[in-house]
Amino acid sequence: MFLFLSKFLPLLIYPLGLSILLLILGLLFSDDKRWLRGMTIVALLLLLIGSNRWVSVYLARSLEWQYLPASEIPQAEVLVVLGGATEPQQYPRPTVEVNSAGDRVTYAAQLYHDGKAPVLLLSGGNVTLIEGKATTQADEMANLLEKMGVPKERMLIQPLSQNTHDDAEYCAQILKEKGISRVLLVTSAIHMPRSVALFRHLGVDVIPAPTDFTVTQDGLDSLNSFQPDSFLINILPNTSSLSLTTNALKEYLGLLVYRLQGWL
Repeated sequence: MFLFLSKFLPLLIYPLGLSILLLILGLLFSDDKRWLRGMTIVALLLLLIGSNRWVSVYLARSLEWQYLPASEIPQAEVLVVLGGATEPQQYPRPTVEVNSAGDRVTYAAQLYHDGKAPVLLLSGGNVTLIEGKATTQADEMANLLEKMGVPKERMLIQPLSQNTHDDAEYCAQILKEKGISRVLLVTSAIHMPRSVALFRHLGVDVIPAPTDFTVTQDGLDSLNSFQPDSFLINILPNTSSLSLTTNALKEYLGLLVYRLQGWL
């Protein structure tokens, strides 16, 4: 039940879900024209703000730029890679595939080949409630990493986690059993603040190795150049900005809930 609620309730808080909820409430009480008009206006404003490029970019930047990549990545005992970057081999996919967070896998392979850590700890379970698949995210990452030249004997699999809190707890347990305290942590930049906070709360010495940045300096410069053509495009609502805003709000909501749970 907790897993279901943790996945379902936030959908009613993010801009798209909340806007639809407000419109439904407006229609349910449509006899009151002021109520209907008010709910419609608020829903429209939520969608306009949430799908605005400036809003989405600066929200994402506030998270992604908290842990910028070091000029020289230090070495560690283990490279921890968090799941969420793969799609299972299901018809008609010919093999395991990467999704928009696939940089987690490719960057982990690069760090391994650069000699930054001799072992990879791959973390990610089977979130059957949403994905309905037989394989785990950890197994899928192992499948791809082996194709990238990482020996399977250099991988530790943590296949039980259902969320980021689980990732930190199960990984910390494995690391403690092996007497390892210093790790490189690979995950998407927008996801790094919550992940680092969880691992450090459990006593793991984490070196952030973020990847999958959506906000770059060139992108910010272009956004703020205020050229007439780009300004018009950026000010209009679009689905990619709405998705980025939702991802950023997901992280802030996660930080709030985890703090209230005493996990941070």
